[in-house]
Amino acid sequence: MASTDRTTPAKTTKHGLLLRRGLRLEYATLGWNVVGLGVLAAAAISAGSPALAGFGLDSLIEIFASVVVVWQLKGVHQEREARAMRLIGVAFGFLVAYLLIQLAVVFATGIRPATSGPGIAWTALTFVVMLALAWGKIRTGRHLGNPVLSAEGKVTLVDAYLAGAVLAGLVLNALFGWWWADPLAGVVIIYYAASEARHAFKHATL
Repeated sequence: MASTDRTTPAKTTKHGLLLRRGLRLEYATLGWNVVGLGVLAAAAISAGSPALAGFGLDSLIEIFASVVVVWQLKGVHQEREARAMRLIGVAFGFLVAYLLIQLAVVFATGIRPATSGPGIAWTALTFVVMLALAWGKIRTGRHLGNPVLSAEGKVTLVDAYLAGAVLAGLVLNALFGWWWADPLAGVVIIYYAASEARHAFKHATL
């Protein structure tokens, strides 16, 4: 019994450290995406780029998902966890719906956006930053035993993939005039996001 008592404070301290790390990761994601909304809006308007406009919407979804996880981390219990998972599932659903609409509109209208140096620079930076944040959230969520933080880490991973797809499209458009490249790359993200939405809703019903 005495041995059990001695280990409890250490476990509590470790849990507190992990919880604070999770919150810091979410605050960093929020800050990055809030700044990104302004950068992407300016770049999208300047270039007339639906890809950059769509990536701005993805950043808005990521802000929503981060707020949900901060809310959940500050008051963990089963009812709140299930509700948070459903909200993250809804965010994934909105992302899937947007990408499907974006794909249809771009191919139907044949919109050819101008090149965007700021857009290329920001999406390249976002790709690297979001990969690092996603890895940190998934790992921290696993150690905490917190599926909501891990699930939101996958939202961030989708954000990184989308940044990579948009970056590839912008670069290919700038170099070769391949306007169709970035919406086509979104097909992979649609599949991944739909899978994660199903997982989130499934977990919420357990």
